[in-house]
Amino acid sequence: MYYKYFGLAESPFSISVNPRYLFMSPRHRDALAHLLYGVGSGGGFILLTGEVGTGKTTINRALLEQLPANVDLAIVLNPALSAVELLATVCDELEIEYPAGVTSLKDLTDALHHFLLANHEAGRRTVLMIDEAQHLDFDVLEQIRLLTNLETDHEKLLQIILIGQPELTEKLARPELRQLNQRITARYNLEPLTPGETAAYIRHRLEVAGLPGGQELFPPGVVREIHKRAAGIPRQINLLCDRTLLGAYGRSMSKVNRQLVVAAAGEVFGPSVTHSKPISGLAWLWGAIALALILGVLWWGAEGLGGRSVTLEVPVEREAMTRSEPSGRENPAWLVSEANAQQRLWQLASDSPMPLDPCRTGVGEGLQCGRGASDVWEPLIRLNRPVVLAMQTPDRFTAATLVVAFQQPHAWIWGQQGLERISLVDLADAWRGEYLFLWRPPVAWNGSVAVGDNSAAVAVIADMFARLDGQPQPLTENLFTSALAERVTLFQSSHDLEADGVVGEQTMLRLNEALGLSPTPERVLERAQWLSREP
Repeated sequence: MYYKYFGLAESPFSISVNPRYLFMSPRHRDALAHLLYGVGSGGGFILLTGEVGTGKTTINRALLEQLPANVDLAIVLNPALSAVELLATVCDELEIEYPAGVTSLKDLTDALHHFLLANHEAGRRTVLMIDEAQHLDFDVLEQIRLLTNLETDHEKLLQIILIGQPELTEKLARPELRQLNQRITARYNLEPLTPGETAAYIRHRLEVAGLPGGQELFPPGVVREIHKRAAGIPRQINLLCDRTLLGAYGRSMSKVNRQLVVAAAGEVFGPSVTHSKPISGLAWLWGAIALALILGVLWWGAEGLGGRSVTLEVPVEREAMTRSEPSGRENPAWLVSEANAQQRLWQLASDSPMPLDPCRTGVGEGLQCGRGASDVWEPLIRLNRPVVLAMQTPDRFTAATLVVAFQQPHAWIWGQQGLERISLVDLADAWRGEYLFLWRPPVAWNGSVAVGDNSAAVAVIADMFARLDGQPQPLTENLFTSALAERVTLFQSSHDLEADGVVGEQTMLRLNEALGLSPTPERVLERAQWLSREP
């Protein structure tokens, strides 16, 4: 096998679950912490969602290993059941006796209730875990909700963990399931790995498989390509790494190169497919984009920069920065939780309530999250807009910092004590190299447009260039023509962008700025000062 050729003891990228290869990224640890919190919260529902392959099974296994000894667990792996079948499965898992052939929900519920009461009196707790819960029918979900009515005068007798893909969140948001949704005491959406976590993940698996010290199979540039193609999804990373190593073995190469990754991606994911960050079927998207967007309205808008502020509710699952045990090392005041930083970033851009997770949703009020990674400050300074930096505390726990504006060699930070002017040197020590920002894409935006595309986004872009050039008519309407591509290429060349004629995120950001559609750092600072002074 190829792994011996590279000096490995075994195949490092098998998609089968092997506890030896357990890799807990910061987001996996956060997810586990929320589940453990929910189990200890005394009944109700815990919700864990994530795209296929993001590591929900990893979290489940880690949770099972850390459950207290006084917990009895029932696991339902096949949710394609009727309400009666589900209750019967739960009784079977907990070894609860019930009459053979029973088809009565009441009989099964009574048997379960008696067991739960006896368990409670014995000082034991009962947990029901349902995997792939997005497949549960509405009537079954309602029956599951009724199980949480089994309680004493002081607490619930049953803790229920629902695990599923992002569409489970959408299903629970339906009006007919609002009672169940309101009973969720902890929820977490497991996102894909970041570029840095992807590198650590690949390195971890190679080390476990016995990679000799000093040997490099995946250079940094190759890892970045793998992250891009696999969208940070561990299962996809495994498939891609396995296929690229096989390709390198077949060509007698000592390490993987980018060409191998591109070829392997075509084999694994299909021809001409580059995975992008999964967006929950785009139903997590933030609603319809207003007609004003088509006309090229200011990306933050005059109302957003001068209107009233609102009090935003922080989601439970992102409420606080991950904390360690007290160590006597005080965190700087400009280190806050990711939820806090995103909330304030949203406040700078909009007066409307922030969506549950703006960077998971994709688009809301015409706003979209952009992400990036860099080893230096220049890309962020050129971006010329507020950014949330991915940080770590002195105790190496995850945190965030909101940079309102850069003013070299300093940055204006909106932290726990309001606006502060912090040295970039101080920030660099805690920065993990990743950042996110908000921007306003054109209507019907799907990531990029190029020659041959036919959409409303093309019409908006053509109109923007017409306004930039002072022309009464745009070069085209909905069809991206070669003439528009030539104009785009000229614009890209003059703004130090890759001159490929494709309108991607960076080109749109520069175009918005050239048209004055992005607020200046001075205006953003004014709004931040006003918001930070509010009680």
